[in-house]
Amino acid sequence: MRALLSTETGGPETLKIGELPEPVAAAGQIVVDIKACSINYPDVLIIVDMYQFKPERPFAPGGEVSGIVSAVGEGVSGFAVGDKVMGLCGNGGLGEKVALTSMSAFKMPEGMSFEDGASLLLTYGTSIHAYQDRAQMKGGENVLVLGGAGGIGISAIELAKAQGCRVVAGVSSEEKAAIAKEAGADECIVYPYQPLEKDASKALAGEFKKAAGGEGFDIVYDTVGGDYSEPALRSIAWEGKFLVVGFPAGIAKLPLNLTLLKSCDVCGVFWGAFAARDPKANHANIAKLFELYAEGKIKPRISATFPLEKGGDAIALLGDRKATGKVVVTM
Repeated sequence: MRALLSTETGGPETLKIGELPEPVAAAGQIVVDIKACSINYPDVLIIVDMYQFKPERPFAPGGEVSGIVSAVGEGVSGFAVGDKVMGLCGNGGLGEKVALTSMSAFKMPEGMSFEDGASLLLTYGTSIHAYQDRAQMKGGENVLVLGGAGGIGISAIELAKAQGCRVVAGVSSEEKAAIAKEAGADECIVYPYQPLEKDASKALAGEFKKAAGGEGFDIVYDTVGGDYSEPALRSIAWEGKFLVVGFPAGIAKLPLNLTLLKSCDVCGVFWGAFAARDPKANHANIAKLFELYAEGKIKPRISATFPLEKGGDAIALLGDRKATGKVVVTM
């Protein structure tokens, strides 16, 4: 079968169309004829051997797909050939077919497009886990979302608004501010590109504090990292929750005295590990996402689509931090 392959360590320009053996549905698996595959930050890392998992080459990147079931393995219940499904595969999504474990696949709700189906799980799944399981969101909190115009940032804005929260989005341009506001952000702060010197960091912290008003942000949702994390932490409320979700701007170094002064929690958010360790709880979260999708309260913003042959361009768009919303490769 055709696939976009990583045959050597390197950036998106090293990816080439090639052939892989067609997958077979082993026990507990289904095979899916892929219709769409969204691009996520792990795809940027995995091809340069900087992700937690390093598959043997040649491999196809792409970990989030949608399509139609073409084979069902032994012991699988709840799926049949012809079902429209969405699921996670770690890698292999930028190809014509992929094998999924039945626990990592979900039947697509009626009326959902393949593009939306390939764009919902990683972003909204991460955000609902972050808010519900890590921050214990009650509703009505004051929330700061860094990286508010990316796919995961938009999911964080929409889910917070669905819980009646006030949301301030941090973004890197006025264009991205408009996208964050369209997603529901009440206010946006446009921060400068790093590196941030001491005065610039202090000034940004002041902007965050002003936007927070009152006692500060109850929840900080950090999808960016780098020099932006410390100014955001300085704007957190007493006993607030700082959610570490991602760090495309680099791994932040936080002064831990701030956590003492604010009596706040710094919480790691590793949705993939959570989903593997507690699939029952994860399925309940995804069921809630499907309800919110049907109610029109959440919907992936797909900013660009590419054919398989241009999948490297899709990964480059995300890696260069030029993407807004979700980027999808269609088969």
